[in-house]
Amino acid sequence: MSRTAASPRPGRRPSVKDVAERAQVSLGTVSNVLNRPDRVSASTRDRVERAMADLGFVLNESARQLRMGRSNTFAYVMLDATNPFFTDVARGIELAAEKADLSLFLCNSDGRSTREGAHLAHLQQQRVDGILITPVDPDAPELPRIVQQGTPLVVVDRAATSGSFCSVTVDDRLGGRIAIEHLLDQGHTRVAFVGGPDSIGQVRDRYEGACEAWREAGLPDTDLIRVETEALSVQEGHVAGERLAGLPKRKRPSAVFCANDLVALGLLQQVVSSGQRVPEDLAIVGYDDISFAAGAAVPLSSVRQPRQALGRAAAELLIDEVNNPDHEHQQVEFTPELVARTSTLG
Repeated sequence: MSRTAASPRPGRRPSVKDVAERAQVSLGTVSNVLNRPDRVSASTRDRVERAMADLGFVLNESARQLRMGRSNTFAYVMLDATNPFFTDVARGIELAAEKADLSLFLCNSDGRSTREGAHLAHLQQQRVDGILITPVDPDAPELPRIVQQGTPLVVVDRAATSGSFCSVTVDDRLGGRIAIEHLLDQGHTRVAFVGGPDSIGQVRDRYEGACEAWREAGLPDTDLIRVETEALSVQEGHVAGERLAGLPKRKRPSAVFCANDLVALGLLQQVVSSGQRVPEDLAIVGYDDISFAAGAAVPLSSVRQPRQALGRAAAELLIDEVNNPDHEHQQVEFTPELVARTSTLG
């Protein structure tokens, strides 16, 4: 009389041992069905597969891959998940990962170094094959330390300050320059730069590029007004618009260059709701050219970054580093371009 194995108690996941008992085979046979099915006869394989289906057995793929020394998993630690720019970058990473048959974890540091550090520590514990990161601080000592500990890493949207890993970025100084040059071409000689905090490297680079173009035009430094925000958000754009409206009329700028599109869209909303006309009373340029820029009530001029291409290139570098023993670190830099729309052209 054959023995029928008991089912695992409720709440416990069926194990390989449970499958072996239900199918009345050895653990080695179950392992062969999972990993080397050609070594098992068709009748035995069918019995094991029926036992798996009856028990609701799910293979622990992560444990199997870790035993093989690979997780087939990447992770992207993004700077701000509320910003469509970074979700577009993540989409480019995802497309490259999917093509390579890799899974992707998405993490959000929310611009906080402590949260970023916690994510990085957890990802190392999970033994991901590689990490992509838009860091709060590209000079943070944790980044080269992760590489030294054996986890490949690529910095996204910032230039690597260390030669120990790859980076993919956009020339933000050039982006700042072309934004100001566009406003100068439209006849503006008193402009505000809105964005912050200054601890964000992209903000610093965009502002420095703007300053370079301003000085080369021979205009007084005092006529390029700096309005720092606490974050790169729509709400901070509203606040900046109110601050500019509160300036004496003779000191108000005729145009604004915002450090990203979210700030620019918030500023645009505040300006329009206060009864001012864009661009007649105030011209506005954003940065990133997210999808909302073209669809705004007044279509927004913006400095375009190749968002998905940025993510895809970063992922491809990481895939090459993981798979290619002859991999050499690269610092890839894309060129931004200005997309002029109604907010500056009228």
